[in-house]
Amino acid sequence: MSQELLMTLLLLLAAFLHAVWNAVVKTNTDRTLTLGLLSSLSVVVGLVSIGFVPLPPPQARGYLALGIFLHLTFKVFLLQAYRAGDLGHVYPLARGSAPLLVALGSGLVGERLHPGEIGGVLLISMGIFLLAFERGLPDRTQAHPVGFALLTGCSIAAYTLVDGLGVRAYGHPLGYMVWLFLIDGSIFMSVVLFMKRKVVVRASWRALLIPIGAGFISLSGYAIVVWALSLGAMAPVAALRETGVIFAALIGTFILKEPLGGRRIFAAACMAGGVVLINLG
Repeated sequence: MSQELLMTLLLLLAAFLHAVWNAVVKTNTDRTLTLGLLSSLSVVVGLVSIGFVPLPPPQARGYLALGIFLHLTFKVFLLQAYRAGDLGHVYPLARGSAPLLVALGSGLVGERLHPGEIGGVLLISMGIFLLAFERGLPDRTQAHPVGFALLTGCSIAAYTLVDGLGVRAYGHPLGYMVWLFLIDGSIFMSVVLFMKRKVVVRASWRALLIPIGAGFISLSGYAIVVWALSLGAMAPVAALRETGVIFAALIGTFILKEPLGGRRIFAAACMAGGVVLINLG
C-alpha cells in the first residue's frame, strides 16, 4: 500500500472519529461540561508522554502558542453554534468552509496543489455545502447559528494552517501533538471544571465517563491529522478530514432521527469523487 493511500484511509478514519465526538457533544445536555471532560484525556496523554518527546524548539514555539489559542477559540465558537443549530446543519457549514479557506491560506505560505487536488477540494466542499443548505438558504432567523458556524469554520482553517506550519517547524509530529494536547486541554478543562464544579460533584460516573471516552476518539482523530500535516499538502488533508460531515449526516439520520434525502446521497457522491481526485492528484 502506498503512503498516499494509507494517508487517505487514515484521514477518512479521522473524519469518522471527528463526527462521532461532535455527535457526543451535541447530544449531551451540558455541552460545555462534555467538551471540558472530553479535553481531560488530552491532559492525561500529555502528562504521560511529555518525558518521551523533545522540548519545543524556538522556531516552533510561536506556532504552538498560536495553535493553542486557535483551538480554544474553536471550542468556544463550536459550543455557541451547537446551542443555536442542529448537528446536521451546523456541523456541515462549519466544516465545509474550512477546506476552501485552508486551500487559500496554504497558497499564501507557498504550497501548490495539482489540478486533481484542487478539483477534489472543490468537490468535497460542494458536497459539504449541499448538506449545510439542504433545507434552503438561511434566513434572518438563522443568522445566529450560521454566523457561529462560519466563525467555527474560520477557526478550523486557521488552526489547521498554524498546526501544519508548526509541526514542520518542530520536526517531530508526536512532540507537537503532546505539547498541543497538554496545554490546550489543561486550559480548557480547568476553566470548564471551575465553571461547572457543582455539576461535576453531583454527576454520576457514567455521565462523566462517556465524554472522557469521546476524548480518546477526539485525540486519536486529530493525532492522525497532525501526522498527515507533517507529510502532505495542507488543503487536501483538511478536505479529507472534513468528509466527516457525511458520517455526521449518517449519525444524524440513524441515531438522532434527522431526515435523509436525495440531496444527502448526492452530497456523499460528490465527496467520494473528491476523495478519489485527491488521491489521484
